[in-house]
Amino acid sequence: MNSKTISKTVLVGLLTAGICKAMECTKPSVPDEAQQTAQCAQPKTGPVDDVLKQLNDKTIELQSYEGQLEYKFTQPLLESEALRKGILYYAKFGEKSKLRINFLTLKQDDEEEQKYLEDYIFDGAWLTQISYEIKSAKKYQLAEPNKPVDAFDVASQNIPLLGFTKIENLKKQFEITLVEQKEDKPATFFQLHLKVKPNSTYKDDYASLDFWIDKKLGLPTKVVALSPEEDIYEIKFLNPKTNRKINAKVFDFKIPKDFGEPEIVPLEKKKDENGL
Repeated sequence: MNSKTISKTVLVGLLTAGICKAMECTKPSVPDEAQQTAQCAQPKTGPVDDVLKQLNDKTIELQSYEGQLEYKFTQPLLESEALRKGILYYAKFGEKSKLRINFLTLKQDDEEEQKYLEDYIFDGAWLTQISYEIKSAKKYQLAEPNKPVDAFDVASQNIPLLGFTKIENLKKQFEITLVEQKEDKPATFFQLHLKVKPNSTYKDDYASLDFWIDKKLGLPTKVVALSPEEDIYEIKFLNPKTNRKINAKVFDFKIPKDFGEPEIVPLEKKKDENGL
């Protein structure tokens, strides 16, 4: 599992809580005498839409998030498994947001769990990856410095469901179903199954994804993604604390001098219609 795979999966997979865009409606223009009865027209929705709407409403309110996480990467064909544990921090500071993931341990296959430090810090424009075990650092530019983006919005650029931008856009890429829970007592979560459509822009990355959303918290607690090669990405969010004050110093970092200069990956410029 190389660093490129890890960084992409961490940035995308672990940001499942995704900041949503408000799905607002606009009141039509009506005569004054009829305004007292005018309301936003709401389209008919099904169970899946209701769950996504609830998630949307909850994540819009999200100002900060802190919690433990477990990230397991399994390759059945190679009979290989790696489990990493760490802490996730996210906070908004005015119009800007910051994210930090501190990986602390690694357990590979049947080996003993060991200390394995690696950090990912996103400041709105740059994602910095610091690998303490191999003494290296890498910086990925993900936005223009004068046009910072939200950390969770970055995730939605890779997989739209992580940003839950618009339900209709989501349905264009995936077949979404609400999985019925067969338990003796009422389930404490919703489970959504997303199957990638044949013409989806994500067909080469994922075959399907499953989300478990805590009914009380209103946010995802587990994600399982299956790649076309049948590799499995499983992410668990544990003991979350939301909308509590997080000290800005949590997101400060220094690259040790003996690591050398970090490798820089500049922002990929979008091509115009002429391919330039």
